[in-house]
Amino acid sequence: MREARTLQNVKLGTYYVVQLPEPDDFGFWRERARALVQCEVPPDRVAWVEPGGNGDLFAHGERRAPVPPPDAREVRANKRFMSLAKNAALHSDPDRFALLYRLLWRIQSNPRMMEDKADPDVRRIEELDKNVRRDSHKMHAFVRFRLVEPEEGDDEAPQEQYVAWFEPEHHILRANAGFFMRRFSNMHWSILTPRGSLHWDTETMREGPPAQRSDAPGGDPMEELWRSYYASIFNPARLKIGAMLKEMPRKYWKNMPEAALIPELVAGAQKRESAMVEAGTLEFEERPETLEAIDKAIHACRKCPIGELDNQAVMGEGPRDAALMIVGEQPGDQEDQQGRPFVGPAGQLLDTHLEKVGIDRRSAYVTNTVKHFKYVQRGKRRLHQSPGAKEIDTCRWWIESERAIVQPKLILAMGASAARGMLGKTVSISKVRGEPIALEDGSELWVTAHPSYLLRLDGAAREEQSRLFDADLSAVKERLEELAQ
Repeated sequence: MREARTLQNVKLGTYYVVQLPEPDDFGFWRERARALVQCEVPPDRVAWVEPGGNGDLFAHGERRAPVPPPDAREVRANKRFMSLAKNAALHSDPDRFALLYRLLWRIQSNPRMMEDKADPDVRRIEELDKNVRRDSHKMHAFVRFRLVEPEEGDDEAPQEQYVAWFEPEHHILRANAGFFMRRFSNMHWSILTPRGSLHWDTETMREGPPAQRSDAPGGDPMEELWRSYYASIFNPARLKIGAMLKEMPRKYWKNMPEAALIPELVAGAQKRESAMVEAGTLEFEERPETLEAIDKAIHACRKCPIGELDNQAVMGEGPRDAALMIVGEQPGDQEDQQGRPFVGPAGQLLDTHLEKVGIDRRSAYVTNTVKHFKYVQRGKRRLHQSPGAKEIDTCRWWIESERAIVQPKLILAMGASAARGMLGKTVSISKVRGEPIALEDGSELWVTAHPSYLLRLDGAAREEQSRLFDADLSAVKERLEELAQ
C-alpha cells in the first residue's frame, strides 16, 4: 500500500524542476527537498534552477511540488550536514543545490555518511563551505567605507553617509548583513556589490539591486590620515609577502586606500632587511683557496651558537669541477655522526628521486648551507631544529667559498634555508620553484623543496609533492644538458 500511495503523487519517470526564488534561499530548498525525499524522488529526477538559470532545458518537467503521503517517513539530517549545507547554499556553483539534495537523499539510507572524509560528495560540500567562509572573512576584513557628502538641497539625507564597494565571489551579502549592522550600528551606510546592495539607516536594513563600481565613491578626506596610520604601523620585521598575498589578494587592493602604499613599503622593508643582514655579517679572514682548507676552517668555526654544540662540521663532497651543486639546509643526526652530507633518511630519498629522473649524484657536488647540526637534546635523542636567519647568513661565508672553488653552472637549493643561503634573503618556494634565478657569478639557481619535507607527508599530499619534486629535478636535468652543449 505504501508504494501505491507514493506513486499517486509521483508518477513513474516524472522529472521535477524546482525554481528557486533567490540564489541563497536555503529555507526554500530545505522545504522542497524534504517533500521530494518523502515522496521518494531520486536525485537524478530533480533539476534545481536558481534565478537567471536556464529553465528552458527542463521545459517538460513537473514544476508543482509533489505532495507527501500522510504516512511519509521522517527526513533525516544530522547537525554536521545542516551546518555545511547552510554555507554551501551560498556558493556560486550552479550545481550546489543538486549536491545538497544528493547528500540528503543518501543520508536517509546511511546516516553516518558525513563522517566519510573520502566520499567525493562529502569532500565537495566541505570545499564549498570553506570557500564561502573564506569569502565572508574577506568581506569582513576588506570592506572600506568612504564618506559621501550629501547633495546640496537634500535636507533629508543624513549628514554622514558611508558607502563601500565589494566584489564577493559567492552569494554572501545577505548572510553577512548582521555582522555589519552590529559593528556599525550607529552609522548610515551602504554596501554595494555586483550581486546586490545593503542599506542601513541605524534602524532599518534594506536590500537594493546590484550596483557598479562607478556607483561608489573613489575616496574621501579621511583616507590620507588612514594611509599615514597604516604606514606607521607597517612592521618590516614581520613581513612575509607570500602570506600577505594569501590573506589579502590583490583583487581587493583597489578598494583599500592603504593598498597603494604596499609596494613601496615592501621594497623599503626588503632594502632594510638586506642592510641589516650586511651590517650583521661577521668579519672573516681571507677566503680559503681549497676545499680542504674550507673543511679545516669549518671544523674550527664557532661564529654562531650551532658551532658550540656537541657536533662536528660536515663538509660538502663531490667533484671539484661539478656542473651541478646540490645544497641542503644543514646536516642531520646521521650526517653529523658519519661526517658526510645527505646519508640519512632525507639523503636516501634524494638518491631515489635523482636516480628516477636520471641525475647521477656522484657527478654533483653535494653540500649544506649550514655546516653544523642544530638540535635540542631530549633524553638520548637529538631532535632537529631549523637554523635561524642569522645563523644561515653567518654560514654564507662557507657556502660562497665552496661555490667560488667548484664554480658550478647550476645550483639546486633544496628548502627555504638553502635558498636564503644562496640569495641572502628569504623567498617562498612555491613562488620561485621551476624557474631559473640568475646569480651574480653567471650561474643559475633553481629552488625546490627539501626531501625531509616529503618524509613528513603521507597519502595524497606526499604523492603530489613528490610529483612536484620530480618535475623540478627533471627541469634541472634538462637545463644541465642544454648548458653542456
